[in-house]
Amino acid sequence: MRTPGAREGRLGEYRIIIRMAKGNSGARARELRRLLNEHNYRYHVLDAPVISDFEYDQLLRELQALEGENPELVTPDSPTLRVGGQPTERFAKVAHPAPILSLGNAYSADEVRAWFERIRKVDDRVDRAGFVVEPKLDGLTVVLTYREGLFTQGATRGDGVTGEDITPNLRTVRSLPLRVPVGPSKRRSPARLVVRGEALIFKAAFDALRKGMEAAGQRAYVNPRNTASGALRQLDPSLTASRPISLLCYGIVGGEGPLPGSQWETLEYLRDLGFPVPAETARLETLDQAIQAAEALEARRDRLAYEADGAVLKIDDLGLAEELGVVGKDPRGAVAFKFTAQVATTLLEDIGVNVGRTGVITPYAILAPVEIGGVTVRQATLHNFDYIRDKDIRVGDRVAIKRAGEVIPYVIGPVTEARMGGQRSYRPPSKCPSCGEPLQRLPDEVAVYCINAACPAQLVRHLEHFAGRTAMDIEGLGIKVAELLVAEKLVRDVSDLYRLQASDLSSLEGFAEKRADNLVRAIAASRQRSLARLINALGIRGVGETVAADLAGGFADLGALASAGPETLQALEGIGPSTAEAILDWFRRPANRRVIEKLRKAGVWPRGAPIVRRKGRQPLAGKIFVVTGTLPGLTREEVKELIVQNGGKMSDSVSARTHYVVVGEAPGSKVEKARALGVPTLDERGLRKLVG
Repeated sequence: MRTPGAREGRLGEYRIIIRMAKGNSGARARELRRLLNEHNYRYHVLDAPVISDFEYDQLLRELQALEGENPELVTPDSPTLRVGGQPTERFAKVAHPAPILSLGNAYSADEVRAWFERIRKVDDRVDRAGFVVEPKLDGLTVVLTYREGLFTQGATRGDGVTGEDITPNLRTVRSLPLRVPVGPSKRRSPARLVVRGEALIFKAAFDALRKGMEAAGQRAYVNPRNTASGALRQLDPSLTASRPISLLCYGIVGGEGPLPGSQWETLEYLRDLGFPVPAETARLETLDQAIQAAEALEARRDRLAYEADGAVLKIDDLGLAEELGVVGKDPRGAVAFKFTAQVATTLLEDIGVNVGRTGVITPYAILAPVEIGGVTVRQATLHNFDYIRDKDIRVGDRVAIKRAGEVIPYVIGPVTEARMGGQRSYRPPSKCPSCGEPLQRLPDEVAVYCINAACPAQLVRHLEHFAGRTAMDIEGLGIKVAELLVAEKLVRDVSDLYRLQASDLSSLEGFAEKRADNLVRAIAASRQRSLARLINALGIRGVGETVAADLAGGFADLGALASAGPETLQALEGIGPSTAEAILDWFRRPANRRVIEKLRKAGVWPRGAPIVRRKGRQPLAGKIFVVTGTLPGLTREEVKELIVQNGGKMSDSVSARTHYVVVGEAPGSKVEKARALGVPTLDERGLRKLVG
């Protein structure tokens, strides 16, 4: 959230500028560009905003209007260009002003010392030069050219001599300054400056992107590096703009005028100009200190915000580093201390499947045990059945496995050179391995589903979801209790909860008389929950808290919803063809119909209450909101009503399409996803301010 900071003098200045007279369009456009670029830098690079999201949006809209009325006012550094321009037919070749060299690798402290001994023989001044240790970023190397402070060209590394011109795509990267210096810096930019950096996707943003794609039934990306690389090499810049790409810079390739003489000064120089620079850098006096810093960086690699596969040790004196020269394509003045491998190969003994709470059937690899990063791995995810087919993964293959930190190990692909015959292709199941019901797959989706609500493999997780805080909110019914109820065959579907008596529970492990009474009372109280909560609790694929509220606003009760046709469903705002088909599939199932009838007989039959949009002004029209945490003055239903009444839309997950995340007390991971994606956040006061 761009929350006003402590520097009230500066904030006051901004507000004065926002409200200044707007008679001179050219001057106003220049001032708006300056303000927007500075606030963008504060938000995406410094993480220290000084104006609110609302004020930022007002400035951007004003600039868009000015440029729309006066196209001649559009300049290459205009923030309005970040959304992406016209598609190109192909990438032009770009000759780099100096070779963009790779680095030699060292895989142990001893190999680092051996590197140092070799360069000491070339020039013993390295003993007194000092070292800089930086993370070895796992992204796509880019070369950025600035003339008179203006970003004019961006290219890939290519072969180190020639790269590809991807300037329109790089313009969409919000942390890339379109003009330097940016922010409060007093430093002047040289007439020409060429900067080396890494385009990458931060872990939190990548996780949010994957979850969003999976929820939409799309084929999700496998790793951040390939996602960033692929997005930057799209011929259509608008596709690049839809991906949460970030930038970190660490070197100067060339330029005019006085430039820093050391690597440490270079990082400070770039930071002062407004370039994002990795925070995890250090300057050390001795080689042993540098090695210790690299090892410390490896120890916390899983806590880094981005992927790093090593640490780079550089001679701090850039003049000396250049005099040391190059061996092959590797500069002598730096070395990459590679982290312990997180990839290994092993035998794929078989492929199993898991049944998730929502009925998604997920394949997993059963492996010959292999150690990766000090952990023995016996199973790894295979993502989905299309992934197995596309990678041509066969049972009996030797496969490459990757494990990064706490992330579940996954199969990268087969080592085809190791095939000696005897491997067999995998055929996905046609029936649920738990209940035997036929599996379903909707058009244009990669996920395969079992949509039987009484499927035993889904039941425990389904009970947990049904009783969750945003569903029926049954206090005391967590995962452990759900496991007990299913194991003792007291519950075969969620409707059976409403037949439970305290006497049924008192014999269960850990249940005394009081606990049994409390749970029965909590279950009974849930009969009063809203229709939206009940629809959400059913666990229909693609129907979360927001879609459930939309359905509750369109139908009187579950009976009316169960009888609805596809046209009726899709007539509701927020219900697309895929979601409509998922709802229809769920209600077609006889087992699900029986659950609905049992709920009706148990008295769990709430009525809907549609939300009516206000007539006239709709201040939130077209805006998509996500809510996380508890707001002090509004319930979730009241937040939904406030947003929808004023023309806005609700969503369950944060994506690049989200306009605002409304944050209350004890928020979840959605806040971090919003920050990683650059989505503005609001508190309750900010939301009320938006609706006036």
